[in-house]
Amino acid sequence: MVMSIDNVRGFALATSSSAFIGSSFVIKKIGLKKAGDAGVRAGSGGYSYLYEPLWWIGMTAMILGEVANFAAYAFAPAILVTPLGALSIIFSAVLAHFILKERLHMFGIVGCILCVVGSVGIVLHAPKEKKIDSVNEIWHLATQPGFIVYSCMAVVVALILIFWVVHRTEQRKMLAYIAICSLMGSLTVISVKAVAIALKLSFNGVNQFIYVPTWFFIVVVVICCLVQLNYLNKALDSFNTAVVSPVYYVMFTILTIIANMIMYKDWASQNATQIATELCGFVTIVAGTFLLHKTRDMGNEQSESSSLRGECELQNH
Repeated sequence: MVMSIDNVRGFALATSSSAFIGSSFVIKKIGLKKAGDAGVRAGSGGYSYLYEPLWWIGMTAMILGEVANFAAYAFAPAILVTPLGALSIIFSAVLAHFILKERLHMFGIVGCILCVVGSVGIVLHAPKEKKIDSVNEIWHLATQPGFIVYSCMAVVVALILIFWVVHRTEQRKMLAYIAICSLMGSLTVISVKAVAIALKLSFNGVNQFIYVPTWFFIVVVVICCLVQLNYLNKALDSFNTAVVSPVYYVMFTILTIIANMIMYKDWASQNATQIATELCGFVTIVAGTFLLHKTRDMGNEQSESSSLRGECELQNH
């Protein structure tokens, strides 16, 4: 299948976004560690990382990545753009291997390859972007009963996690943090896509900022991004990057695709073969992501075992 020009642009922007975001995880992790050594850790409710230059460099990389991702949604459907976030896991894993010394096991490399293969399958069979001539059209889609129900459920579940689950459990705190980020993230993507299309139409001479829905979507983006940022920092500071990154990707992608299916109905114009291929591509990405996650500690254990063997040999000599 030949990709449309808009899909190619969306693919290029989404790939560059993954490079920036993947590197930002590692840079922010270093900044959070340094800040935690000098003050109260983010996982304990501290905000000393705001005074750490490395954290701000990581934030800048993440912002650049989000800007590229933002632009990608103006050209390509979310079904294409969102799964490509798996590439950020590869960038993050490789950089963490060399910089944070979080060793990458051989099976982790296989996981990276699976992510790439799955991404290629989705890219080649992604649907064309639905033509939208006004933000009011997006508003009409957003106010359909199905999406209103999804939005209300996402907000209610996030509030339960924030005010009840997070304060009552330690073992599943990481999943609670990531679930909050993912639920808010799915609403962020919907709103980001609306704002991106508004900007695209405005640059083409049809001003969309005279409509109230455009500003409503902007407010939703700001609120959801602030919530995501806060809880993602808590997750990164409290848990291994190798765990947070893949789990966040899988949960965020699933919820985002569900939200877009309900609202934009991107798959309505596709046949069963194309849908099946995209599903297989996504399952391949999920398999690669979890393989990467499950084998990361194996790489560290292997490295530690080699070091211990080397020390023992030196002592014997």
